[in-house]
Amino acid sequence: MNIAILGAGISGLSAAYRLAQLAPDTTIRVFDRRNRYGGVLETLNRDGFQIEQSADNFITTIPWGVKLCKELGLGEELVQTNPSVRRTYVVRHGRLYLLPDGFLMMAPTKLLPMATTPILSPFGKLRAGLELFIPARKDDLDESMAHFVRRRLGREVFERLVEPLVSGVYAADMEKLSVLATLPRFREMERDHGSLIRAMQKQLAANRAAHLAEQSGARYSMFVTLRNGLSSLCDALAAKLQPETLQTGREITKIGKTAEGQWTLETKSSNSQTTSAISPVKPEIFDAIILAVPVHESSRLLKDSVQELAGKLAKVEHEGTAIATFAFNSNQIKQTFHGMGFVVPKTEQSPILAGSFSSLKYEHRAPKGKFLIRIFAGGSRAPELAELPEEQLIPLLLTEMRKILKINGEPLFITISHWSRTMPQYHIGHRELVQEIESLTTSDPTLALAGNAFHGVGIPNCIQSGFLAAEKLAKLRTEQTE
Repeated sequence: MNIAILGAGISGLSAAYRLAQLAPDTTIRVFDRRNRYGGVLETLNRDGFQIEQSADNFITTIPWGVKLCKELGLGEELVQTNPSVRRTYVVRHGRLYLLPDGFLMMAPTKLLPMATTPILSPFGKLRAGLELFIPARKDDLDESMAHFVRRRLGREVFERLVEPLVSGVYAADMEKLSVLATLPRFREMERDHGSLIRAMQKQLAANRAAHLAEQSGARYSMFVTLRNGLSSLCDALAAKLQPETLQTGREITKIGKTAEGQWTLETKSSNSQTTSAISPVKPEIFDAIILAVPVHESSRLLKDSVQELAGKLAKVEHEGTAIATFAFNSNQIKQTFHGMGFVVPKTEQSPILAGSFSSLKYEHRAPKGKFLIRIFAGGSRAPELAELPEEQLIPLLLTEMRKILKINGEPLFITISHWSRTMPQYHIGHRELVQEIESLTTSDPTLALAGNAFHGVGIPNCIQSGFLAAEKLAKLRTEQTE
């Protein structure tokens, strides 16, 4: 059996790795127009600094990331967040304030920090407390994140706390972002307990009891990274594949289907000056394919061969972001931070979405006496910033960052990464759209999809999507041999 995987990011690499395990006699080819594998995951090492160009860690409460690292022999390389700074700041009127202790994404677990935080007005605090008495919604109809939070906790909690926290993750328009497609457990809390506050307090008590029951305690912090950077995860996956598997520097220009149901791929060299690039060749034939590229690209490639599916994929909207990383001497930072980073509410009208104190969050990322900061811009708030030229973007972000963080002098260096149309938007109706897409792919046993556009945007979700795609095609291989 001959299988093509389009996209050598974490989803495509995970699919190839699992497919090689499940069907070792299968010929696998992974195509990517870039001259490297890893997709958006890329670690740079410069002057003793470790710089992640996109995601810089992954969540541990979704198991597939940690599990894969252990499977690849990287378990000892997992690094937890610095326990002394596991807090987040929120910007209010240009100043940093710590997020109320115990506030988790959309709801508080502790009432006293909410009552004393300077981020909310007295009325905002009172309105948040009334959440205990707001009637619960029992139906299964979707609603926007903005509507849900305003309904439960009020306008201030939404604008000053939830909107910046969720925007920092999804880079989305909160008036369109689906609660059920992104954070359905909060709707489950409302339905099951009648109140988010009540549900969070019960969950906190249960977590404490579980922690006491475990002699060893919690094994990992909520987020972890790899000591040698997230590129090392991609390197470990690539090392498990046959050398000829990875076909980087090759862009797929067209996909077709033969009368016998096989897939044809037309490719071209994406950069003829690199050794990994290959000159244009005649169409190659494959028994099955996995599409692990952004869905707008999948839609374009499938429009001639699978029109209905291509149309559905095109409906998934995307936003982009720009990530600027600034290196400083520590003595240029004129205040002491007790958090890992900060988020900026939309109401601040700032060009910055969020910032991460990268070298505080993970201390190995900067030499002693140095400080590394990552700044995020763009998303649905200011999509033009995702592609703004560096000579315009850098002064804009640096000026704003100096106001918020009180930094003196010029950076030691700056790196910029632009990620255009890489963040899928889980708008209201996303779950139903994904069901339609999966129904269409289910009817074709030779086609599978993987990536961040369906069931989660994080690294563990992408890994799992690759595994499921591989399992589908491995099942086809088993059926053929039988």
